[in-house]
Amino acid sequence: MIDEIFFPQPIQPSSRQPSIKQVQEKSIGGESPFAKILENKLPSQGVKFSQHAQERLKARGINLTETDMKKLEGAVDSVAQKGGKDSLVMLGDAAFVVSVKNRTVVTAMDKTQMAGNVFTNIDSAVIF
Repeated sequence: MIDEIFFPQPIQPSSRQPSIKQVQEKSIGGESPFAKILENKLPSQGVKFSQHAQERLKARGINLTETDMKKLEGAVDSVAQKGGKDSLVMLGDAAFVVSVKNRTVVTAMDKTQMAGNVFTNIDSAVIF
């Protein structure tokens, strides 16, 4: 019978690996290199319009001011933070269906086209 019990020593971290603090200090501006690469790959914060949406804006006489564009961008940001994918944004007398993932307005309509219309394939709505 064995009278001894062997307790192995825990593995000690190698002194060759940098600490988390050292890695953070090396990164520029507190951001990791991965975060910088990811930021560069993400779409810009603006909202773009599909060809279809541009045609609808022109045909329906919908003109957006700079303030309207900022509201639209803010709406897309809000929906994105809440996990929305396709949203209806109602802004004044106009409605926009937006692909949040692509930050792209898919279609646009004015007040006359909205009346009695059914909006499908959306998971959220923002009303201004």
